[in-house]
Amino acid sequence: MDVFALQALNAIVGNAPASAALEWALGGGTLRFQIDCVFAIGGAHARATLMGRAMPSFTTCQARAGDELTVEQLTDGRFLYIAFGGGIDVPQILGSRSTYLPGHFGGYNGRMIARNDTLSLGPAPISPPSEGFTCPPELLPRYDSAAVRITRGPHADLFDDAAWHTLTETEFAVSTASDRTGYKLKGKAVSDAAENLPSDASCQGAIQIPGDGTPIVLMADAPTVGGYPKIAVVAEADLPILAQRSPGHTVRFQLVTIEQSQRALKRRASDLYTIGATGAASA
Repeated sequence: MDVFALQALNAIVGNAPASAALEWALGGGTLRFQIDCVFAIGGAHARATLMGRAMPSFTTCQARAGDELTVEQLTDGRFLYIAFGGGIDVPQILGSRSTYLPGHFGGYNGRMIARNDTLSLGPAPISPPSEGFTCPPELLPRYDSAAVRITRGPHADLFDDAAWHTLTETEFAVSTASDRTGYKLKGKAVSDAAENLPSDASCQGAIQIPGDGTPIVLMADAPTVGGYPKIAVVAEADLPILAQRSPGHTVRFQLVTIEQSQRALKRRASDLYTIGATGAASA
């Protein structure tokens, strides 16, 4: 859901960007380390401790065999990530180590992690960053940003000026009817004339307008096709900001050009490179 946090934490522990990590949502829990390894947590803010010692976010930490990492509560944001040196050793399926829960495949046996599961790690990084290395905050997304950038979608011309004014000038709240497939937003209806269309290609970040006129933003587990008109698409660089909005939290949309969206994504890529390079220099 928050690809930037995943890749940044992998860089902080010396992994390749696509190494498998844990995506943690909802309640608390405890992990026990059976070997010495480096790890880092980040994304959502969490009250987490290692053997009673508070763990900072986006920081290289060292665990010893027998240590326990306890996540007591997610205090702000929706998805916490935990990356381990070497990455979690699960097979690649369709070029990915992610878990696709609706299809029951990928990741660890195609399911969520359960009590008493044991996760193996890959070979430890040759030169992990030094313990205590912290990602500079200016390189992280502004998760508290009031606005999320969007570009015009494939069906933008089906909506009149009033619909666009509502979409870009209204504050929406994330509904409790939201999950990894899509975030349904509560607020003023964008249009009362939206109709279903023949199914066509869709993507993560697409903003669909169903019959009731309230937006649905497709997220990480979204289908690849759909028949609702797609008025806009969330800029890829800002998807992590939207993903970390919990139910009840608000969001506004800011219309930008495709060129501006691409520049923002290039900036994110540059920030990730800087995190990796800075961490390697601290090794």
